[in-house]
Amino acid sequence: MLDRLEQRPVLLALLIGIAALLLFGIGLQRPSILMFDEVHYVPAARVLNALSHPVNIEHPLLGKSLIALGMLTFGDNPIGWRALSALAGALTIVGIYAFTRHLTGSVRAGLFAALFAMLGQLVFIQARIGMLDVFLGALLVWAGTAFLRAMQSDSRRRAIAFLLAGAIWFGGAVAVKWAAVPYVALACVAFLWLRRGHAERFGGLGWFSGLAILGGVSIVTYFLTFAPAFFYARDPLTLARLIPFQLDMWKLQTQALTPHNYQSDWWSWPLMIRPIWYFYEPDQGAVRGVLLIGNPAIMWGGLAAVAACWWAGLRGKAGVPLAAAALWTFSLGIWAVIPKSLGFYYYYYLPGLILPVVLAVAFHHYAAWVKRNDEWYLVLCVGLFAYFYPILAALALPSARGFERWIWFHSWA
Repeated sequence: MLDRLEQRPVLLALLIGIAALLLFGIGLQRPSILMFDEVHYVPAARVLNALSHPVNIEHPLLGKSLIALGMLTFGDNPIGWRALSALAGALTIVGIYAFTRHLTGSVRAGLFAALFAMLGQLVFIQARIGMLDVFLGALLVWAGTAFLRAMQSDSRRRAIAFLLAGAIWFGGAVAVKWAAVPYVALACVAFLWLRRGHAERFGGLGWFSGLAILGGVSIVTYFLTFAPAFFYARDPLTLARLIPFQLDMWKLQTQALTPHNYQSDWWSWPLMIRPIWYFYEPDQGAVRGVLLIGNPAIMWGGLAAVAACWWAGLRGKAGVPLAAAALWTFSLGIWAVIPKSLGFYYYYYLPGLILPVVLAVAFHHYAAWVKRNDEWYLVLCVGLFAYFYPILAALALPSARGFERWIWFHSWA
């Protein structure tokens, strides 16, 4: 069956997307009340739908606009708050499949990366909450895929088309959260580096044209997403205030925050030392919980894959494993320098998206050694996902202390 699907990669992508959407969408109405940062973004989406006044201005508008669109479509209810998140989560999974397939040239590696991401639990949880990160991840994954396709294009026209698409998605990602800015910079540096000594890459596109597309189009896209703010009934945005408004956002982004019970340092995130309870209280007649925690087989096993890929890249001069390992390292490392007074485990979402790719690349590169053990590893991932599922999907728990079954360490409580 898999061998036949490997001959039809587009059909496989469609099946992956449908499976992810079903997985993320079932029980989307639980919990029935706002949880965690939905208390910020759902009210902000309501204000956007009413075009009332500026609110939650520390972040750009696009992510909140997407939540607002879901509420316009499905109503101001739990489904409406989270519907577009579920769709973005499914698109993220398909994007990871496409990115890994084009990175490795292997449909099987793409499929396993998508399955690891689907079972990794971080996408599952962020796809079922009205927050910004799932939109950020979806746009960056597809931007990265478009960048790869542009690099691999054999004609200038196709390279420009893919690079334009990537720049639009990069700009959209920045318009969700400024955390995407380092990835735009990375794409520009990577474009110059990959062309160095290989002028035929990117369809022979020149360095100035490529940077103009990546930088210019992404910036224009970013500013276009502020259009709704020009129509607020009170204190609307103007062209004269557009740039000063960015400085106001910067001040809010870099302000010192009071200590928080769930704060954690960036180096602790790969180890899952301090996950976050997004929700834990009575709802719909039962105690329910949602714990933002990764699948241990993927989060911890992925670290071994990162080490293996660095080894293959540095010792064996293998370009694909080196690229995968470097991308994860970059994605985590930027949090060591981003000026944030507090850190939280959900900031690990983007590095957590890359780990399934690194895992799949490691299994693909060492295929002769591991043989088909990637299938057994996938079984372990399924088992752990099923084990954690009740506190991922807000199922009814037997008692107020029901969470203790999943607390492996004191810091998880």
